[in-house]
Amino acid sequence: MGNEDEIEEGNSSVDTGGETRWVDGSEVGLESPEQSFLREDDSREGYDLMRKRLAKKPRRVDSFDVEAMEVAGAGHHRSKDLPLNVTLGLAFQTLGVVYGNLGTSPLYVFSDVFSKVPISSEVEVLGALSLVLYTIAFIPLAKYVFVVLNANDNGEGGTFALYSLISRYASVSMLPNRQPADEQISSFRLKLPTPELERALNIKEALESRTYLKTALLLLVLMGTSMVIGDGILTPCISVMSAVSGLQGEIKGFGTGALVGVSVAILLVLFGIQRFGTGKIAFMFAPILAVWFFSLGCIGLYNLVKYDITVLRAVNPAYIYYFFRKNKNAWSALGGCVLCITGSEAMFADLGHFSVRSIQIAFSCIVFPCLLLAYTGQAAYLMNKPSSADNIFYDSVPSILFWPVFVVATLAATIASQAMISATFSCVKQSMALGCFPRLKIIHTSKKRMGQIYIPVMNYFLMTMCIIVVSIFQSTTDIANAYGEGPPIHYCIAEVGVMMVSTTLVTLVMLLIWQTNIFLALCFPLVFGSIEFTYLCAVLSKLLAGGWLPLAFATCFLTTMYIWNYGSVLKYRSEVRETISMDFMLELGSTLGTVRVPGIGLLYNELVQGIPSIFGQFLLTLPAIHSTIVFVCIKYVPVPVVPQEERFLFRRICPKDYHMFRCITRYGYKDVRKEDHRVFEQLLAESLEKFLRREAEDVALESNLRAADLGSVSVRSLDSGTDELRVPLILGRQGTMEEDESEEGESMVSSSRVGSEEIDPWLEYELSALREATESGFTYLLSHTMVRARKESWFIKKLVINYLYGFLRRNCRAGAGILRMPHVNIIEVAMIYMV
Repeated sequence: MGNEDEIEEGNSSVDTGGETRWVDGSEVGLESPEQSFLREDDSREGYDLMRKRLAKKPRRVDSFDVEAMEVAGAGHHRSKDLPLNVTLGLAFQTLGVVYGNLGTSPLYVFSDVFSKVPISSEVEVLGALSLVLYTIAFIPLAKYVFVVLNANDNGEGGTFALYSLISRYASVSMLPNRQPADEQISSFRLKLPTPELERALNIKEALESRTYLKTALLLLVLMGTSMVIGDGILTPCISVMSAVSGLQGEIKGFGTGALVGVSVAILLVLFGIQRFGTGKIAFMFAPILAVWFFSLGCIGLYNLVKYDITVLRAVNPAYIYYFFRKNKNAWSALGGCVLCITGSEAMFADLGHFSVRSIQIAFSCIVFPCLLLAYTGQAAYLMNKPSSADNIFYDSVPSILFWPVFVVATLAATIASQAMISATFSCVKQSMALGCFPRLKIIHTSKKRMGQIYIPVMNYFLMTMCIIVVSIFQSTTDIANAYGEGPPIHYCIAEVGVMMVSTTLVTLVMLLIWQTNIFLALCFPLVFGSIEFTYLCAVLSKLLAGGWLPLAFATCFLTTMYIWNYGSVLKYRSEVRETISMDFMLELGSTLGTVRVPGIGLLYNELVQGIPSIFGQFLLTLPAIHSTIVFVCIKYVPVPVVPQEERFLFRRICPKDYHMFRCITRYGYKDVRKEDHRVFEQLLAESLEKFLRREAEDVALESNLRAADLGSVSVRSLDSGTDELRVPLILGRQGTMEEDESEEGESMVSSSRVGSEEIDPWLEYELSALREATESGFTYLLSHTMVRARKESWFIKKLVINYLYGFLRRNCRAGAGILRMPHVNIIEVAMIYMV
């Protein structure tokens, strides 16, 4: 079975940069070109003309990468309502991916609860049922379906999506990659409502001004993400072994060795099919889970009608109070009750694979009612036969349906872990794009859904760790117990921990972005946070009994992500500190102190401003340098998708005769990158040519405004901290714009070309030089930069930077492997920064 629609994406680390200061003889602070024009010229006519010109958006889809619309919706930053039939189709597919773990909970919830609290009267049954019903109603339904899913970042879910959303409203990222130009991306900033604005601004100021709050927020996000990944290791182990262990009661001689062998074989198949993509897996798994939910509902309804319909009294929450008042061991039963909501976080983490509406429809119309019927039916059965508590699910199944239901239950439990596997892929991709995870190869497995991805390295890592866990814990009751006893509850520690992290982040979103009424915003953590904290305390009692395992996995991933982020920040700051000054470049002259030969040199670096010091190494190493130099910076911004027409920023570096430019290529964490170097080179040359023409038009417009006494808008140089010469009209806008063809656009074009009908000789010279350089070919200048701790640094810093971060840096995907460049045209220079 092939995978013909795979789209490979090479990821790059998040690039960073500082803010722009505009000066004119003296420093005037942070100021946009539009503000500068307004300050210098109060003429309304001139300001309107300039503002219209700045507000123009290109109609041409201009891309360096051959990704243009390869994935449906890739260029659309605003989520659109899908047709009803598509939404219903996605809702059906969610059954096979999102709800497997949540749907198989009736197999073991009551078995675990009543193993701690024996049934002596109807109070235990009604109290446990009331606990389960309200837990499902509060956490998955009320919290996730109605609140958390609406906190998505343009259709993307998970803790990093919430962090990205918060980062757009406040500069909380530890990576200093915020630029004023990024805020002009149409999908960057949402429209803020007016109520509670002052409170939101105070929160924003507090987050931006206190470094410890930024660090705490980052650690909280990394903690939630690491717990999801850790859950992605344990959930497949427990799901598969719980399903296979059912054979121990039906097949003689099916011992521990056979259990482990069959479980490992199933895990190999489960992870082996991940490469086909979420869409194909969902298409294959969804019918099985649909039959499973249908069976749950029918069996539950049958037991409810046949045995005791009065268990519906459990809707009265007073039975929860009676349950705890009568039983001293009721607290330990909470650990079993929390099993009924395992997998709820996958509803949000897997959001990118589907859509908000599809997940809401599937849970509200299928999952929720079927689970309610299943639990009430089991409670009705227990009211008449309390001795069946140890094996309640299979005892409550009519004997004629036992084997069909057993087969479906085994299949459902086996594939229940798919939710956390898919969630792991999504979390890793988001963390990579935001600079918190080493770069790995990502494959997009669908041309219709951008969020459906596959990460080979993570897939094989999860598979290996699952096999190791199954092999080590083969004889312990912590993971290999029989299906009648239910799976262990200690792995729920990570699940509940992620829920508490999402509650905290969504509360911050309410206060900072939604600007919800303070009473309602505080009710959210008070209600849901208190429930989750109660469950967390209950499951933490199992910490020494095996609960350390998910926390150990989470700690390893948390450490890895924080080290990568810490090292990346130090590396970028070192590059900023070592940038080449503008004075030095002017001293070198337009020849750069060497020979300029025809050709275009593309120097990839992570700086959004300033000339990287590695460029000096190229000047010293190479006998000649290319006639045209373009500094290409691939930068990820905290948005899911950057529209194609807003992706690239061209800027000129040094005077015109230097022929040096900067191109900042901006991507969101859901954007797909797939480029062919030949088309890439052609589009680069075309885009650079259009930038030169647009720059000439802007200069002509400036001259016309001066001639008409509309003010003086000068081309400003930057302060000593930067190096670029820009035309204010194009700062923060697409550098390769074409004039709009609308009537308003035509009037703007005619205004901009007044007095510029004559061909600019310098423009013709630059275009001629560019064509000559293009014909001579492109050369990719790569910088392999490393960081080392200084000798006087503390031992911990040396260990982290020199060994741990160095190991990750050497083994992550980088260089030509990411950019897919022709190896014969690559020149790479290494450089070490001391931090």
